[in-house]
Amino acid sequence: MLAALLLILCGTPAEARLVSALVLQEGQQLTLVGVDLSASAEYSIFTLANPHRVVVDLRQARPAPGFSTAAALKGQSRVRAVRTAVHGGDYRLVLDVDGPVRPQGARLETRGGAARRLVFELHGAPAAPVTLSLAGAAASPTRGTTQAKPDLRDLVVAIDAGHGGQDPGAIGPGRIQEKHVTLNIARKLAAEIDRIPGYRARLVRSGDNFIALRDRVRIAREFRADLFVSIHADAFRNPRISGGSVYTLSDRGATSENARWLAEKENGSDLLGGVGDVSLDDKDDMLAHVLLDLSMTANRSASIEAGQAVLQELAAVGRLHKRRVEQAGFVVLKSPDMPSILVETGFISNPEEARRLNTQAHQNRLVQAIAAGVRRYLENNAPPGTLVAARTGRGGSAIAVAGAPAGSSVRYVIARGDTLSGIASRYGVPTQRLRSANGLRSDVIRIGQTLLIPAG
Repeated sequence: MLAALLLILCGTPAEARLVSALVLQEGQQLTLVGVDLSASAEYSIFTLANPHRVVVDLRQARPAPGFSTAAALKGQSRVRAVRTAVHGGDYRLVLDVDGPVRPQGARLETRGGAARRLVFELHGAPAAPVTLSLAGAAASPTRGTTQAKPDLRDLVVAIDAGHGGQDPGAIGPGRIQEKHVTLNIARKLAAEIDRIPGYRARLVRSGDNFIALRDRVRIAREFRADLFVSIHADAFRNPRISGGSVYTLSDRGATSENARWLAEKENGSDLLGGVGDVSLDDKDDMLAHVLLDLSMTANRSASIEAGQAVLQELAAVGRLHKRRVEQAGFVVLKSPDMPSILVETGFISNPEEARRLNTQAHQNRLVQAIAAGVRRYLENNAPPGTLVAARTGRGGSAIAVAGAPAGSSVRYVIARGDTLSGIASRYGVPTQRLRSANGLRSDVIRIGQTLLIPAG
């Protein structure tokens, strides 16, 4: 049985592409596969059965000096082995997997300069073949087949266990290491979230391995996460300091990140959600700046709302170090389109708090609180097309105003990707009138906000 996935990218066939790295990130229900190339290339991805394999053929490619797949296989269970072979001028990678899988979501990412990363996901049981098409090297892929009524999806929560590998993080009394505490809490939190109908957790770091800070953000965005939660345990020179905190991105951090994204827009940087599936590479500098600013502003507002929900739940677990959501320029909070929070679960430098953080009972209480806060935020801000949005009536849905006659005003719950002008156009209302009806001084809106749509 052969299930094929084919995607052709622009490139000059006569030039050999160098394959420099294979990256495997295993989550609860899928494995993210990344193949680093020196330039874009034609390729095909297909599956074989008996035994189950995933084959990636790269046209006019060859391995870079020193290329190895051994490091990628560490800690993997879904992908058991990787074999490679050269066929003429082409290069083949064969992934031996533990059962039937379905390649999905193939896309090309710019990694700086001319380098590219081919990314796709391996999901559970196979389905009918899916064909993706790409118009240009930096465009977003679209499915070759569409359904009249697409299936509702789960909300995705990316959970990032701080530190890992050669980076132990803070070290507390008794040599308790932050990287182990955060991974234990992250795993428990993922299991807790997976138990909630309509939710799916994705672990950014599933083992004791090192992941660079910006790669953590990239992995979460590749998961198409609706919320990013980074787990840490604080430390301070004064061992008496204790309590939990929640952080979101600061103004200064947002400004510097906008500058970085603008500088990289020629490399195909794109916004996955904040202003819709928008690529920056074809926008002039002024428009790109406006799009990024709008996206970052809405995203920071959503992050603060998520942080407040989690902080309120943490208050029931124990003492808070800070009773309001703090803001800082943490790198892992710098996605322009994905609400992101960093949870400091306590001070590992405090002997008593370190002891509690290392116990199953306290970790379970922290997990219950964080999960409750995450759920409260997402229930109020579920994007359209999700099971939670359908269940709650939120996420870009129009709701009739109580007591209003048919055909009069409705209330609209803003979802990711909405703009004020777009909503006005959808309902045939002038943008200025929509702004006035809701007391808005600008066109800035936030996910989860409810707008009154005046009668035409």
